[in-house]
Amino acid sequence: MSDQFGIQQALVALGIKTKNPGCSTGSEWIDSGQAYFSSQSPVDGSLIGQVQATDSKSYDVVIRQSQEAFKKWRTVPAPQRGEIVREIGNALRKKKADLGKLVSYEMGKSYQEGLGEVQEMIDICDFAVGLSRQLYGLTMHSERPGHRMYEQWHALGIVGIISAFNFPVAVWSWNAALAWVCGDVCIWKPSEKAPLSAIACQVIASEVFARHGMPEGICCLVNGDYQVGEMISQDVRVPLISATGSTRMGKIVARTVGARLGKSLLELGGNNAIIISENADMDMAIRGALFGAVGTAGQRCTSTRRLIIHESVYEEVKSRLAAAYSKLVIGNPLDEKNHVGPLIDKDAVKMYLEALEKVEEEGGKTVVAGEVLKGLGFESGCYVKPAIYEAENHFEIVQHETFAPILYLIKYKSLEEAIAIQNSVPQGLSSAIMTTNMREAEAFLSVAGSDCGIANVNIGTSGAEIGGAFGGEKETGGGRESGSDAWKAYMRRQTNTINYSTTLPLAQGIKFEI
Repeated sequence: MSDQFGIQQALVALGIKTKNPGCSTGSEWIDSGQAYFSSQSPVDGSLIGQVQATDSKSYDVVIRQSQEAFKKWRTVPAPQRGEIVREIGNALRKKKADLGKLVSYEMGKSYQEGLGEVQEMIDICDFAVGLSRQLYGLTMHSERPGHRMYEQWHALGIVGIISAFNFPVAVWSWNAALAWVCGDVCIWKPSEKAPLSAIACQVIASEVFARHGMPEGICCLVNGDYQVGEMISQDVRVPLISATGSTRMGKIVARTVGARLGKSLLELGGNNAIIISENADMDMAIRGALFGAVGTAGQRCTSTRRLIIHESVYEEVKSRLAAAYSKLVIGNPLDEKNHVGPLIDKDAVKMYLEALEKVEEEGGKTVVAGEVLKGLGFESGCYVKPAIYEAENHFEIVQHETFAPILYLIKYKSLEEAIAIQNSVPQGLSSAIMTTNMREAEAFLSVAGSDCGIANVNIGTSGAEIGGAFGGEKETGGGRESGSDAWKAYMRRQTNTINYSTTLPLAQGIKFEI
């Protein structure tokens, strides 16, 4: 491994060893006796470290420890739980540079995006601290004299978190920070493609819990492939599964958890579009489309996949985008002069190539040709050139999400047609319109407008703030994480009626006398 960018120093600072146990109940690590799997950087192909897979026996140890920890953690007053989460946020502040560097190197996103991901973790901790004093219920008037009704929210228990490689740490924190202040304990199964970033987070958080004398089991980690995810999903001791990943994976999780009447919170695929109106500020539109399409090498669930462009500005947008793409610098994401890093692995490169072949077969016209980059600096085989195609929305490949920097240009005549095109895909995560026309903006946001969970005006499809609930509709899964009242997913609602009278009247005026 080249240490030109201080990777070794970051690993040491984060407590990452060459070989790491992959299973933890907090500050304690469990030797499962299983084989190790590798974390290999897509940046230069180097082996970063190895992580031990979790087996059923070590998993059961984690679950039982979590069950015991929940009994104590749920009784800690919520504001005190919030103070511990505040300290986790402060610990992340101290490790931001090192953790951001590891995220960038292990996943392949730019260093600036790696830092941004850690900042999301810090932000959600801050949000959760305030939330710890705002877990509000309602008071209702009873129809019976001398009675009072109210509702309250209680912790669920163990929250299982299954996260994806593209945001190897932030999405975990969205779930964990809220779950912790709600009184839940968490078991995290990160992507096997980015396990070291997860181990670093486990070290940081567990040190804070231990410093406060909290029991092992509040913050747990299990590592491995889909079989570990299946163990969590099938486990009746885990009332809520929050899973982020592909629609295919989400359907499996939903069926498994639903079969045992558990709860699932799903954040799945996106096929996101920006509508560029003839009334758009063209400079803003091009910038928004550019970052949306090539940021994180097109590996965000909110990446821009489709540009729906008014026919009067279509040629201008096409030529300006092609010019902008010609200026993109592709290379090591830790070098801040580069705009685009690698795809996560060679399987992702294969899917990228198959998508290029498919769009051409269906009649797509090349605007900017894609290719796999070779030569000095591209030895990992994971670097590809962002591509642009003119296409039709009904193309089969356009209807599917390809996790790569491929952008489809689609022409429209009327706003109604543009919104129909925008909505005519199975996914419903993020959407945007670029326009300076208030009526167009309001129509896009109306009940007859975008059918996505996120709808933006004059910003792109990616880059959500933690203050708003994040998630989407249709094949995106319907889940909501992060801000607003997303906390309710991590708690159970209880309705209470108190009779402070000297009689026992029944509801609905029912008479029952003996």
